[in-house]
Amino acid sequence: MPKNFIAELQWRGMIHDMMPGTEEALNKQVSSGYIGFDPTADSLHVGSLVQIMILVHFQRAGHKPYALVGGATGMVGDPSGKSQERNLLDAETLNKNVEGVRKQLESFLSFEGENAAEMVNNFDWFKDMNFLDFIRDVGKHISVNYMMAKDSVKSRLETGMSFTEFSYQLVQGYDFFHLNKHKNCIVQMGGSDQWGNIVTGTELIRRKGGGEAYAVTTPLIKKADGSKFGKSEGGNVWLDAERTSPYKFYQFWLNASDEDAEKYIKIFTLKDEEEIDSLIAEHKESYNPRFLQEALAADITARVHGEEAVAGAIETSKALFSKT
Repeated sequence: MPKNFIAELQWRGMIHDMMPGTEEALNKQVSSGYIGFDPTADSLHVGSLVQIMILVHFQRAGHKPYALVGGATGMVGDPSGKSQERNLLDAETLNKNVEGVRKQLESFLSFEGENAAEMVNNFDWFKDMNFLDFIRDVGKHISVNYMMAKDSVKSRLETGMSFTEFSYQLVQGYDFFHLNKHKNCIVQMGGSDQWGNIVTGTELIRRKGGGEAYAVTTPLIKKADGSKFGKSEGGNVWLDAERTSPYKFYQFWLNASDEDAEKYIKIFTLKDEEEIDSLIAEHKESYNPRFLQEALAADITARVHGEEAVAGAIETSKALFSKT
């Protein structure tokens, strides 16, 4: 029997919303589920770590995780949370980005064993589908009224959105339908801004195939001061060492406020509840004002860049601060 995946996420503060019946369905039997990753760059950044950790917990609970890399949807562009339409990527750039994302995901998930993770690319099932087939087989099942009610659409009505963006929820919804039918994925997970797109998928599954489908979303991570998580003075904090050095990556976590560090250590590490409570208590009594932040930074940097990178970042920090 699988472990209680939802209960694990709940104490870590990683659930924003979920469809009724999700916990019961996942506790009943080993299941398959997925999260989509947008290949807008050849590296993921720390904002993507929330979703990566969801898949890690899903696999640790005994379920089979699928990581969908949007080779097709990357050509369309998700309007969710966006104020204007993004530049669309050409096929060569997308392929390069997909390979970069694939390589990074493989360092977090186990691709061996009974519940081995699998990587899928939605370009594989969209490449041979023509427009008429899509609007006949998919579009007729979802009404325009239903699509217009989504926040990702309503928020853009005043400024306008292209048909390309408007159709995005149908394309992502079909991803869920395809994986439900061919990979038995019963749950799609993602950020809170993806709720509308995910629910469109569950609706398509219900109307077109009559299958079982559920949804889980995570809260938007914000810093205690209200600023956006995942940004530094130099922009995005990337998982790629060429874009963000292991030292800067380590420093990003080290510079977290106490309030944020208490939240981040639950979300971004695999430490259990007892160990985390102990670390937080020790931090409050420690003479070292960065005790918890050091534990957080070391854990995440080691997972992304390796133990040697952690040692190097600590040595660099000591050398720099000893000169000031």
